[in-house]
Amino acid sequence: MLTFGDRIVAVDARGYLLDPADWDRTLAEAMAAADGIRLEAAHWQVLDLLRDYHGEHGQAPAMRLLVREVARVLGSERADSRALYRLFPQGPAKQAARYAGLPRPTSCI
Repeated sequence: MLTFGDRIVAVDARGYLLDPADWDRTLAEAMAAADGIRLEAAHWQVLDLLRDYHGEHGQAPAMRLLVREVARVLGSERADSRALYRLFPQGPAKQAARYAGLPRPTSCI
């Protein structure tokens, strides 16, 4: 369980939501703030992309697929793993999926 403001949400041992219905933008901002990150427009573009991808495919993409999806959806100039690491320094696929309220990508260590 994690407490964010006046909310208590169930998470697994790695901090991923157990109930995706608990997710909202305020929770994502609180999760990021706990990691010392302020979510900006560039973060939200990736988070929205992840949520859309998950809605279509039923899973969160691992890093290589995330980079390809960023290129496809947001443009090749944004599809740089270093840029994604600047946004999500604990690992773009894992950390962004956690903030997006999605399960941990299966192929991420």
